[in-house]
Amino acid sequence: MKHLKWSAATIALIGWGGMASATETLTMWYHGAGNEVESKIIHQIIDDFNASQKDWKVELQSFPQAAYNDSVTAGALAGNLPDILDVDGPNMPNWAWAGYMQPLTIDESKITGFLPGTKGMYNGKLYSIGLWDAAISLVTRKSILADLKLRTPTLDKPWSGDEFEAALKAAKASGKYKFALDLGTAWTGEWYPYAFSPFLQSFGGDIIDRTSYATAEKALNGDGAMAWGKWWQHLFKDGYAQAKQDGADRDNGFNTGEYAFSWNGNWAALGALKAYNDVVFLPAPDFGKGSKIGAASWQFGVSAKSAHPDGASKFIGFAIQDKYLAQFSNGIGLIPATTSAAAMVDNYKDGGPLSVFFAYSNKEGMVRPVTPGYVVESKVFEKAAGDIANGAEVGATLDAAVDEINADIKKNNGYAPH
Repeated sequence: MKHLKWSAATIALIGWGGMASATETLTMWYHGAGNEVESKIIHQIIDDFNASQKDWKVELQSFPQAAYNDSVTAGALAGNLPDILDVDGPNMPNWAWAGYMQPLTIDESKITGFLPGTKGMYNGKLYSIGLWDAAISLVTRKSILADLKLRTPTLDKPWSGDEFEAALKAAKASGKYKFALDLGTAWTGEWYPYAFSPFLQSFGGDIIDRTSYATAEKALNGDGAMAWGKWWQHLFKDGYAQAKQDGADRDNGFNTGEYAFSWNGNWAALGALKAYNDVVFLPAPDFGKGSKIGAASWQFGVSAKSAHPDGASKFIGFAIQDKYLAQFSNGIGLIPATTSAAAMVDNYKDGGPLSVFFAYSNKEGMVRPVTPGYVVESKVFEKAAGDIANGAEVGATLDAAVDEINADIKKNNGYAPH
């Protein structure tokens, strides 16, 4: 009997020990359904993480990008968000404010060398981290610069606003192009604040006053914003660019010689290089307050309702290894988040054909307003920019945009923490 009692106790201890070390499942939602390359890399990271330890097992559910944000909102309302989310960088503050996300608990020393735009900071805390970033440049050809007798701008000495104006004027006067400048107005939505608000910021304006995030007054309708609005409108009024553009022109116009210059991202760079052997990617013009481009792309974070934030953060800490950053860059062409990862990618290593984009992201990149109200502000800016391009009076349009943004801030009690 004594022997049997001892065995039962031992079995109980073994059972409790097994329960304590049982593998916990972590659920993850991702926006890349339908992208075979992206999906393959994500699954590889998950498989590697699951095989690397016994405490956690990540299970993935992917959504089409167009439906992803709505799926997260619906999941939050239903109370069934996953442990791990990915989030578009500018949307993160809204999701954190709304209670969808919680701060990461990864060792921040691991991300000291990451590009600024990949770090999702809100209220002084890290909520998300990206494995890549994106950057925009002014795309043209060496032969065009030579033909138009233009100085080649550099990161240290970009074109001034006057030099950019002269370049557009020369391209139009040459009669060789359908339009001097391809701005990508065929694209809508987030493209507008991502691609065009940096021009506004370079003029000295902004979508909102970033010192307080409490008002758009003087930021979106002050002197800098007015100067931007008049310049922006003149691009279309004077025939340098199209306010309404066909999608085919955006996709192929520069590569077929319709435009002298194209304002486009690194994701389109390889196509341009394939079309021409003398393509150059120039820095953004400086309209007085510095050369600026948008920053922040998709990032990983932890759901506020996760029962296992330690495990979710551990997975994210695992996913940000250089080898995975390099795999994503090789697979989908975006900018590796670290210098060391960039060195592993032929396109982005020193001397690589896309290496300038890493430098632009690092020096010129400016995140969109870090406020929960950005999800509204971005749409207001898009409409204002579109209206001005199509001939609306600049001052009245910007004043109306300010009123709309301020009304939203007031309606949401200043976006004070819940």
